[in-house]
Amino acid sequence: MLRWVRRAAWGAVAVLGFLVLATSAGWLVTDGPLADREVASGPASLPIGGPFSLTDHRGRTVTEADFRGRPMAVFFGFTHCPDVCPTTLGDMTALIEALGPDAERIHWLFVSVDWERDTPEALAGYLEAFDRRIIGLSGTEAQIAEAARSFRVYYRRVPLEGGGYTMDHSASVFLLDAAGRFAGTIDNKEGQEVALEKLRMLARGAS
Repeated sequence: MLRWVRRAAWGAVAVLGFLVLATSAGWLVTDGPLADREVASGPASLPIGGPFSLTDHRGRTVTEADFRGRPMAVFFGFTHCPDVCPTTLGDMTALIEALGPDAERIHWLFVSVDWERDTPEALAGYLEAFDRRIIGLSGTEAQIAEAARSFRVYYRRVPLEGGGYTMDHSASVFLLDAAGRFAGTIDNKEGQEVALEKLRMLARGAS
C-alpha cells in the first residue's frame, strides 16, 4: 500500500512539473481547439531564445545577432489570426506608447509562423495598423521551425472545413535581455501595469 502511495505521489509531481514547464515555455496554444488555455510566465532559467535567420518586413535578412545590445520583446503569431494576434499587437502598441522613451531601448518583434502566406510584403501591410517600431519577421518553413525551436514555441497548421487553414500557436510575449538571455514572459491575460513594470525593468537593465 505504501509503495502504491509513493508511486501515485511521484506521478502527480511529474504531471505538475510538465504543466509548469509547458506553460512557462509558451507551449499552450491560442487559436483553434485549445484556444481557451492560458500561458503563464515562467522561470528565467529556461533555455529560451537562440539562433535564427529570417527576413524582416522590409525585405532584409536578419539574425538574432542583429538585435543584440538591446532587449527584445518577441511574439509569435500570423496575420490571418482572428483575435489573439491583433489583440496582442494592439496591446504591444499601447505598451510602447505608455513606456515613453524606454520603448526605444527595446526591439519589438513579431515572428510569423505562417510561412506560406506571410511574406515580407504581407507583414508590412499588416503592421501598418500597429506601432511602427514593431518589426515583422518571416521565412521559409525550415527557418521558422528553427526560430520556434530556439524559443520553445509551439505551432501547428490546422486544416479548415472547405479548404484553407489556420495556425495553433503559443501566446506569450517572450522577453530577452540585451545579451539575448531569457528574462521572462508577458502573459496574454496579464494586466497592463504588470506588463509595464516588467518592460521598464527590462529596458532600464540595458542602460
